[in-house]
Amino acid sequence: MLRPFPGFAAYPTYHCATGALKHIYDYHGHPVSEDLLLGLGRGLGFVYFHIKGTDPFYGGRANVARPGEEGLEKTAGRRTGVAVASHATSSARTAQATLRELLEAPEPVLVYLDMGFLPYFELPEGYHFGGHVVVVAGYDPETGRVLVADRDRELHRVEWDTLQKARGSQYKPFPPRHTWYTFDFAAARPPAPAEVRESIGEVCHGMLAPPIANLGVKGIRKAIRETLKWPGILEADALRRTCFSVAMFIDHRGGTGGGIFRYMYGRFLAEAASLTGEPRLAGMGKELTAIGDRWEEVAAAFAAAAQAENPADLLKTATTPMRDIADREQDFWERLGTVVAC
Repeated sequence: MLRPFPGFAAYPTYHCATGALKHIYDYHGHPVSEDLLLGLGRGLGFVYFHIKGTDPFYGGRANVARPGEEGLEKTAGRRTGVAVASHATSSARTAQATLRELLEAPEPVLVYLDMGFLPYFELPEGYHFGGHVVVVAGYDPETGRVLVADRDRELHRVEWDTLQKARGSQYKPFPPRHTWYTFDFAAARPPAPAEVRESIGEVCHGMLAPPIANLGVKGIRKAIRETLKWPGILEADALRRTCFSVAMFIDHRGGTGGGIFRYMYGRFLAEAASLTGEPRLAGMGKELTAIGDRWEEVAAAFAAAAQAENPADLLKTATTPMRDIADREQDFWERLGTVVAC
């Protein structure tokens, strides 16, 4: 019979990666907030890119696991005493066999997959995003069905073959590559104040001194310039689809917690104020929340553009608030960096 593992509880979360981590931490008896996981994991940033053959992309996450980047999961784990290991394979058979072994243990498993293949999402036809994270939290060996914990309250029934297809998606720019994570909580502990300060300083550095101009505050300014070029380089369907995606990955629908992760990080700063004994962080958290409100205006404009007869007509409206946002973020991250350096 398909039931969740004993002791596993599903609940709504803000972001897929931090929500999945929170489910794993809670299951192992180490409750922690999503906001703290995002902050400790150096998870906030900004990125704009347009890879040939894909739609342009706005993102608010940083420290996404790849060569040269530890990844939020491992960084947050390191700062909470949890040993986190990542695994990936090109073999669907190997990935599913290993998953079956873990589920039969029984052990909930954090996996990356393409949300476009999941039956419980209502997405535009042909939409794919392989950077989505869920927890497989139940398994019936007789039917091959699994229970998936996502960002909502419900546990979703998914067929074994569907799960395999979603894990092995080849759609760019984020093919999941059958990635999964394992955790060892033997030395789990609260983060030290110095680690909290360090994590904030790293985000400030990433926003102010990125290695390339597509990232951080420079990336916001570049996104303004490049977005206004879209009508000349994108077909009508691609332009409409891009406006939809950008809106979704700024507001809560795309798993940012709203305000392109600024709301979550604002709450993290309030929590960090208590953990570090630095009360100024709480006030700065409120400032970042106000910047998140401006990002929500941008999302609403892009959402309107996606529904408009001619989306190109609204691109200037969508990007105009971003000029103020870039200026405010430049000032904010400079001042925040000074606070945590004291």
